[in-house]
Amino acid sequence: MSVQPTHNLSVEELDKQSVFHPFTALAQHMETGPRIMVSGEGVTLKDRQGREYIDALAGLWCVNIGYGRTEIAEAVDRQIRQLPYYHSFASMGTEPAAYVADRLKRMLPGDMGRVFFGLSGSDANDTQVKLVWYYNNLRGRPNKKKIIARKRGYHGVTVAAGSLTGLPVLHNAFDLPVDRILHTATPHYYWNAEPGMSEEEFSRSCAEELDALIEREGPDTVAAFIAEPVMGAGGVIVPPKGYFEEVQKVLRKHDVLLIADEVICGFGRLGRMFGSQVFDIEPDMVTIAKGITSGYVPLSASVVSEPMWQVIMEGSKELGVFGHGYTYTAHPVSCAAAVANLDIIEAEKLDQRAAETGRYMQELLRETFEGEPMIAEVRGVGLIAAVELVPDPAVKKPFDPSLKVAGRIAAKALDHGLITRALPNGDSLAFSPPLVISRDEIAQCVERLARSIAEIRDELTRDGVGQA
Repeated sequence: MSVQPTHNLSVEELDKQSVFHPFTALAQHMETGPRIMVSGEGVTLKDRQGREYIDALAGLWCVNIGYGRTEIAEAVDRQIRQLPYYHSFASMGTEPAAYVADRLKRMLPGDMGRVFFGLSGSDANDTQVKLVWYYNNLRGRPNKKKIIARKRGYHGVTVAAGSLTGLPVLHNAFDLPVDRILHTATPHYYWNAEPGMSEEEFSRSCAEELDALIEREGPDTVAAFIAEPVMGAGGVIVPPKGYFEEVQKVLRKHDVLLIADEVICGFGRLGRMFGSQVFDIEPDMVTIAKGITSGYVPLSASVVSEPMWQVIMEGSKELGVFGHGYTYTAHPVSCAAAVANLDIIEAEKLDQRAAETGRYMQELLRETFEGEPMIAEVRGVGLIAAVELVPDPAVKKPFDPSLKVAGRIAAKALDHGLITRALPNGDSLAFSPPLVISRDEIAQCVERLARSIAEIRDELTRDGVGQA
């Protein structure tokens, strides 16, 4: 069979014939084809047909500074011309990597020791897992290796990170999670609290469940607990009052490390530079990615505390070479982009801007949707939020998954020029726009989502689903 010349095919057909898409219903994709984006400016994207969309998800929670910032292009161009690549193995380094690492240490909360660079949140969390195991081996605690994550938490898709992630769709048919990875309760007050329970009481019950899990497994076998300050892909779940305070008591009691996964929450998203600052989290390790370059080029980092670094560094005197790293660890072009990106975030005070416009977004979402038919909950903080739907708000029961309610709303929103996302657990629509979004653009997003929800609600009502 001869291969048709590619110049006779549209980009859409080339994509269908050649690209293996992540997180995509593959059979459906082969029928309906891709939507090809070609340009972006501010919070707006344009596709090949010339249609424009407000990107209310900032790509994948990452384009914090918005699209089209030439400062990043200029920084990347300068670095490529000067030094396009060099590795960081065997004591080698580059200027951009040193600048970014120093800056991150000064920005992050707590006593951070060293920054290990990767290219994605997934590989950064894989690195964290290996560092936890390495650290406890050096401490003479070879059995202290289990890592506890949370159901519905999202930490990536590689073998270790995908195991940490508490979403079934990432485990189905992949033989995940691997051993040494455990999961505890989702701190989602709306769905999981007992009737009449306050948020503080629910937080204590989550901490008690964590404590019981550690005791059951054996504190001498449990090494770390990983958590997003606000759970992102698992539903934009904001921790209930007192949650991290209660959890940290349990971790300190059992000498369990705390890994703060700041991949989504970091670099201003929640109205502070890091989510740990919003919720008084005192991490031993921090995972960052996405907003460090606003997604313009790949970069991630696994950061360890100074006490951890001292153990790791001293251990090298006996073990020799630290046997972990990537070809592109501390890639100079990515690090140059990060420097330019952080310059923008700090100069334009985008964390403060996210706090201010975030308050408006949270208020407008609640004013628009709370109390409306089929709206279970509106939740969020800063410039991240979700609207969740149920057939009847008076009865806490989800839609039949086969109805794909959130997915249908997200598709309808695209028709109205809005990019939101149906999250993979339950029927929630996510908002996480670029931090440069204006109040007027937020109002447009909310209006377009309201119109989309109303149209799907009418379809469901005609089919006899939900309230009239």
